[in-house]
Amino acid sequence: MTAVQLTDEQIKQILQGILVPPQPQIMVDLQMEQMHPEPDLNNIAELIKQDVGLAATMLKVVNAPAYGLRNRINSVNHAVTLLGLKTVVNIINGLSIRGELGDAEIMELNRFWDTAMDVAIVSASVAKQIGFPNPDEAYNLGLFHNAGMPLMHRRFAGYFQIMQEAYAGDHERIIDAENAAFKTNHAVVGYYCARSWNLPAHLCEVIADHHNVRQISQSPGTSRESEKTVLLAILKTAEHMCGNYHAIGQQQVDHEWDDIRDIVLDILGLSTYDLDSMRTAFEDQGINLPHYY
Repeated sequence: MTAVQLTDEQIKQILQGILVPPQPQIMVDLQMEQMHPEPDLNNIAELIKQDVGLAATMLKVVNAPAYGLRNRINSVNHAVTLLGLKTVVNIINGLSIRGELGDAEIMELNRFWDTAMDVAIVSASVAKQIGFPNPDEAYNLGLFHNAGMPLMHRRFAGYFQIMQEAYAGDHERIIDAENAAFKTNHAVVGYYCARSWNLPAHLCEVIADHHNVRQISQSPGTSRESEKTVLLAILKTAEHMCGNYHAIGQQQVDHEWDDIRDIVLDILGLSTYDLDSMRTAFEDQGINLPHYY
């Protein structure tokens, strides 16, 4: 398919729906790549797929009605190829001029950016290990599942302090602490973000429910073999292995995992021994998991 060139006005309209700030270092790396006499689109795609806002933008654009695609594109690399270098560069440049982040905000958001990429990589790896047919979907879920956090942070003062309380184990669900403080939570906000980015409906639903594992498992008619249930279990395994409870919650114990571990492992058909073996395999592949796991 020939790349479709977007006008400046179309790009402006697209960027109005992308609220998650891109990582400053990723933007620097992308700008450096653009300065090459012949920018490498593959290198650009690999950088984009490391960032929540950038990856979401590319998927939203390529799945827009203007492209007229019969099938939804879920791969960031595929999306970048279809968009073409000129459109991708224009979108990146549009994001780069939307305002710089202050040092304090960058420090706060580092915990979100770091865990998003880690969980995406490990989610895809777990999916491959268990034979899940679409590791790209697991990757996207891992990348986007906490997309509501930076938006909550920008809207509510002291947001990440509340998240530390949420992970401390004093609430039945992590989102209960957010609901009490803000009358909404990052899973709900993330769901609506994912919908606005044209992500597949079942991924949006998993994002909405990714702190409701026990409740979903006990719901009548829930199939533990369904695509959504397996994706949810993959995500929770990756979150635990990547130490979200420590990076985001500043905790030494993963209380949520302790509550849902048996449910998740049953869905995936895994044991704790299998997780230890996966950890070793991931490290052999160069995926560095935290030592507090």
